[in-house]
Parts: sequence; C-alpha cells; structure tokens
Amino acid sequence: MNARTKFSVIGKPRRRVDARSKVTGLTRFADDLVLPRMLHAKLLRSPHPHARIDSIDTSRAERHPGVHLVLTGKDFPVSFGIMPVSQDEYPLAPERVRYVGDPLAAVIAKDEQTAAEAVELIEVKYAPLLTIATPEEALAHPEARIHEYGENGNIHRNQAYEFGDVDEALAESDHVFEDLFFFQGNTHLPIEQHASLAAVDGEGKLTLWSSTQVPHYIHRALARALQMPAAHIRVIACPNGGGFGGKCDLHNHEIVVSRAAIRLGRPVKICLTREEVFYMHRGRHPVLMKFRTGVNKDGKITGMHLQTLLDGGGYGSYGPASTFYTGVLQPVTYELPRYKFEACRVFTNKPACGPKRGHGTPQPRFGQEVQLDKIAERLRIDPAVLRLNMVAKPNSLTANWLRIGTIGLAECIREVVRISGWNEKHRKLPEGRGVGIACSAYMSGAGLPIYWNKMPHSGVQLLLDRSGQVTVFCGATEIGQGSDDVLAAIVAEVLGIDAYDVRCMTGDTGLTPIDLGSYSSRVTVMMGNAAIQAAENLREMLAEAAAEHLEVLPDRIVLAQGRAFLADDPGRGIDFRAAVELAETKHGTLGSVGSYTPPRPPARYKGGGVGPSPAYSYTACVVEVEVDPSTGWITVPKVWIAHDIGRSINPVSVRGQVEGSVYMGLGEALMEEQVFRRLPPKLSNALVHRIPSLLEYKSLTSLDMPEVETVLIEDPDPNCPFGAKEVGQGPLLPVMPAVANAVWDAIGVRIDEVPITPDKVLEALEKKAKGENPRVGPEHFPAVPYPEPIFVAPPWEGGDGNAQKPPRRAKEAVTS
Repeated sequence: MNARTKFSVIGKPRRRVDARSKVTGLTRFADDLVLPRMLHAKLLRSPHPHARIDSIDTSRAERHPGVHLVLTGKDFPVSFGIMPVSQDEYPLAPERVRYVGDPLAAVIAKDEQTAAEAVELIEVKYAPLLTIATPEEALAHPEARIHEYGENGNIHRNQAYEFGDVDEALAESDHVFEDLFFFQGNTHLPIEQHASLAAVDGEGKLTLWSSTQVPHYIHRALARALQMPAAHIRVIACPNGGGFGGKCDLHNHEIVVSRAAIRLGRPVKICLTREEVFYMHRGRHPVLMKFRTGVNKDGKITGMHLQTLLDGGGYGSYGPASTFYTGVLQPVTYELPRYKFEACRVFTNKPACGPKRGHGTPQPRFGQEVQLDKIAERLRIDPAVLRLNMVAKPNSLTANWLRIGTIGLAECIREVVRISGWNEKHRKLPEGRGVGIACSAYMSGAGLPIYWNKMPHSGVQLLLDRSGQVTVFCGATEIGQGSDDVLAAIVAEVLGIDAYDVRCMTGDTGLTPIDLGSYSSRVTVMMGNAAIQAAENLREMLAEAAAEHLEVLPDRIVLAQGRAFLADDPGRGIDFRAAVELAETKHGTLGSVGSYTPPRPPARYKGGGVGPSPAYSYTACVVEVEVDPSTGWITVPKVWIAHDIGRSINPVSVRGQVEGSVYMGLGEALMEEQVFRRLPPKLSNALVHRIPSLLEYKSLTSLDMPEVETVLIEDPDPNCPFGAKEVGQGPLLPVMPAVANAVWDAIGVRIDEVPITPDKVLEALEKKAKGENPRVGPEHFPAVPYPEPIFVAPPWEGGDGNAQKPPRRAKEAVTS
C-alpha cells in the first residue's frame, strides 16, 4: 500500500475518464450493438401466476414467415441460479410457471416485429394451480408447494441466531420497546432496459454481450446451462445504463439467445420491453419486521430481538443472502451487547425478488431507526444525542462477530446536526414542518464469494509498452458508478501519470482477470487493492531501471507528474515514456498482475460468513419535510447528509453517488411500491402487477428533487485502497427512516411502513383527531415456525466465535 499522504490524482475533483463518451453519445450499450445477419428474439410469457403446462403447440409460429427458430423448455434441460443453493430456474419453464410473466417459449425471427407476431401464434394449455399471493398464505398452505426444495412447504430459507442471552437482557432492561414495521417491495428503474446479443465464431465459440453487473457469474451459468466448456465462452459486460442490483442476477434471456445463436450459427439479440423488466423484477423484498429492543434509562441498547418475514417471489435468486442481510448488519452501527435475529423467506407466485441497492439492509434499517426515534421520544432524549451516545467502537468485534475497522459515524452525526441547524429546528418548527434524523452502516464488499472458494475476489493485470501506453485489464463492470474511473485513478497515482493516460479494459471474461462483479459495494475496495498491487509491482521495475540510468539507488526514485526523478533533487530525472523504454530494455515486456482476497471472517459458526466486510461505511442524514394536513402531501425542501467515505478517490463522483442515493431513498420513502392485485375471477385467476409501467410506477422527477447538502467524512481505513470505503449503497439507507421521523416531528403521526403516501398520512391524522393512536402500519406478525436459534456467545462474554449450547431461558420481558 502506498504510504504517501499527498496525492496527485487521489482526492482531486476531476472529470470521469468515461464522461466524454457518455455525454456525447459515443458509449455503446448492449442494445446499440448490431452484427451482420443478426436475428431477434422475443419471449412468450405466462398469463397465469401458478400453473402446470399441459401442452405447447408451436407449429403455427414455426410456419410464420420470417421465423427461424422456436425454443421451449425441452430445449433447456439444465436449471440455473445465481447461488449454488438455489439452482431453481430454467431459461424457459419446462413444466410449470410460477408468476405472471414467467417465460416458457422463445421465437427467433428476422426482426422484432416478426418475432412478436409469431409469439402470439404459440398455443399453450395450462392447468391453473393454487396461487400463493402473500407470505401469510405461503405459511398457511405448505402443501401447495411452489418448489420441491427449501426448508419445508413454501419456506425457502428459515434461520435463527442468538448472540448472548437476549431474553435475560430484555428482562433486566429499564424499558422494552416492541414495534412492527413493513417495507414494501419496489424495483430498480434503470434507464437502460435489459439487452443481450449472442454470436458464435468460426470455431464454434460463443460470445455474449449483455447489460449485466456480473459477467463472471454469467460465464459460469452459461457453461452449466448450455453444457459447454467454460473456456469456449466469452461474456462481455457492456456499459450499463443503470443497474442498482437488477442486473447482477442471471436472466433467462441471456441463456435463450446464447442457445439460439449456437443452433442457428447467426447472431441473436433481445432487448426487453419496459413491461418485461417489471416482470423480471429482482427488486426489493417486501419485509415485515418485529423489533423488541431493551434499553437502560440513558437510552443505550441492552438487547435486541429482531424477526423478519420476506416475500421472495417465485424463485430463489439471491434470497438466501438477502434473508441473512435483514439481520446481520444491525450490530455494526450502534453498541448492541446481545442480539437475536430470526429471518424467514417464503416463496409466493410473484416475480422473484433480489438484490436491489442495499440488498436486504434498508428494510431493518428503516425499522431500527424509526424505533430509536420512538425510544428517544419516550425517554425525552434528543434523537441525535441518543444515537451519538451509543455509536459502535472502532477496531472492535460486534456481538455477532463482525470486525469493525474505522468508523466515522459520530463525526457524521455531529456534522449533519451542525449544517442542518438541527438544534434550532427539531421540535421547534411550526405545525406541518419537521426534521428527522437517521443513521446507517453498510459493507465495503462481501467477505465471501457467492460460491465458496479460496481464490481471489478480484484481479488486475497491467500492460506497459515502449510508447508509454498504460493499459489496465480487470473483470469489474462499469454500471455507471464510476469503477473505470477509480481503476484509472489508482493506477495513475501509483505510476505518477494522469488518469486520462490510462486505458481501461473491463468486464470481459475473454480478456480480463476475474472480478466477481459490481454488487455489495465491493468494487472500489477489492479491485482497488488488486490494482495497487499490480501497479506497485510495475513501479518497482520502472524505478529500478530509472535509478540505474541516473546512477542512484531505486528508493530515491519518485514517479509523479509524468516523470521519474530523484526525491531530493527533482531536477534530475526522465519522463515516464523514457522510464518505460529503459525498463523494457532491462526487464523485457512489461506487465504485472495484482489480486485481492478479503481477510478471513472472525466468526466460526454456520452463517458467520455472511456480513463480514473489509470495512464498513457510515452515514447520517437529516431530512426536512413539509406536510399539508388537508391533502397528506409531503414535500421535502432539503436534505443534509454526511458519509464516512474513508478517503475520496474522486470527490465529484462520490458526491454524485451520495446524491443518487438520496434521490432513490426519497422515491422509496414517498411513492415507489411494487404491489400486486388479483384480477376478478370472471376475468382470470391472475395475480398481476398493479403498476407494470413507468406511466403508473411513480418515482421522483428532477422537479421533485430537493436541495442536498453533502459532507464527506474522511478517516482512511487501512484495509482499503488509499483508505477509500464504499459510497454506492450506504447513503441510501438512512433516507427512508429520516423521512418517517421528520413526518412525526411535523404533524405528530407515525407511519411505520413505506412508502409514506398521502392516504396513510390522512388516516393517521384522522386517528389523531379521534384521540386514537396516531399510527399507520402493520398490526400483526404471523406465527412463523422459526428454528431453534444457533447460539454464539459475544466476544465480551468469553465467546470464541463458535456455536454453543443455548443458555437456560430467562423470563419474558414486559413491554414498556
């Protein structure tokens, strides 16, 4: 790791290295690609939420002029899935469909219009099955199984962990608070729809260009699904016009066009319609939550019991990980001496949920931060002071054995309190206006890969030639978050050149070393550490050659400002290109590699590999709202947010990521929801999207976006490249609870679910006027058959990170 504290590139505001091509329209996205003799594919999707496929007649479609091929489930006998434990999907459903929109046939034709016409000619006979619409129905009908695997019935994942005797902690607490919360599902809304293009070369080798965040995992899935050698497959991740997690799953259409291209020997392309993107979904899980939290008289947490119930939709996707993430990161933010979480994910007949930005953590963060606001209100403690007094300690182990490195949360809280004028506004603004505060933590990359192994999570390869050209190869995917810019900046900093002099080749399994993908805010830390290693290896070669030429020792050589020169005599030196020529003369062709594997997780119990991260970022947010009591309409005039970035690689990009998180968070807080309704029996038995188009699914526009004041807290983390932590997902998490807490401050009502819509505000105000509890939110948590928890003693109770026999149960605590 470069120990210098003064940088030439790192931390300097500048234009991103890919900005010019994007703003001028030169960037080529997946749907921009055209190959000679290219054909087009369309998918036939089920109109039923749950049905057996009795027969498919494709004869009319096959005879339609311009049709080259029709594929059905029989053409795809091998299942697939992003996680090894959830290989439950087929490119085309062979026997049963599990949601409205599940694809079961594909037409490949001369153009999109012809393919769409032929899809309508396919005749399918269905035998409708019982539709499971809600988690409660999934629990109540275990015999009507959506899948034949899983814990039991329609339970996909069911787990329980306890760290210390939580019942005892609650029994000994001065106050115990019990609350129910609900976080409605929502979707990603990338500007770019999903698109893929497959082609086979003259040697029979397959290339797939796709709008994806995970080319490496698609590469693995294609090899399995197509029964081809992985070495004969190349996946190129095109630049993404937005991903947010929706493109880090594997998708039916990617495998379908690949099979079609192999069969026909011609390129085959597909671009989903916006409606199809809604069908495919992979968005935020709807989660019902129950918190029981004990505190002492000063408001410090003594123990917490969290229960979550997730609606997973029709397939596994990232569900096993998402289920864990609804619980594992709670202890990373505040001191939490004893902690128990129980989490259950069920299958329903809806599109599969997946890893939308934050991946299972925004839901419990909403619940915890709103409950903390209630605790502060009951104990008459300022909500900001309450949080500030229990921030987790740096360089510590949490109750569930996650290792915290640097933590700038206290400084984040102080900064948003200062810049927002919190002390002058909280509880002091006129009726209808209020401010709310919330905090969050998030990973800088998951500590374990999706399929467990001991290989590196990211690799970087560098090539220099005598022209002075620097090319960097990495499998990381540019999805709009700026990873190419981070890669170029890090290499440029180490080699002492300008970031614009670095050429990035990324996201191509045929050219680049493996990177596991753009998800879980992992790229900056993992790719960045690998890039530093590769660049420093080359820097040593360059310094050695330059030192020999200048007749000094290599440790006297500095590479900066496009030169190699003496640290104590900057006038003596040579330019970068000359240093490269000397190094190539001395060492031969110049190249180097670097790789990164996260540190081993400290926990040893089953499940201890979910949640560990090289570092955690922290965020504090204050939101101001104006609520119209006659309409229930909420306006947000301003947001103040402070993010613990570790160190900023490019402050312009960092602020853009923070503001993008605020934008998405406000949409989820105020209007975005992926809800479903049953059609009347006389029309159909379908369970369909209530809002399957951008005309109805509402998100913020530029006119709705408030002023955002951003503060970056820099406390470099030694596990991260130049100290830089994540910023892609963490700043989203506190926005939703901060809005809910601001509504309470403004009008004295609690909306314990998102989105916080005008009808809910009016309902709560009506209850308030009648003297009832001014709250809208879930009223009941169903009886979920959670298993006996795995018990692990916290580090401060003599634990060693291994599962132990559970302690004798203490008496049930009394709810305050």
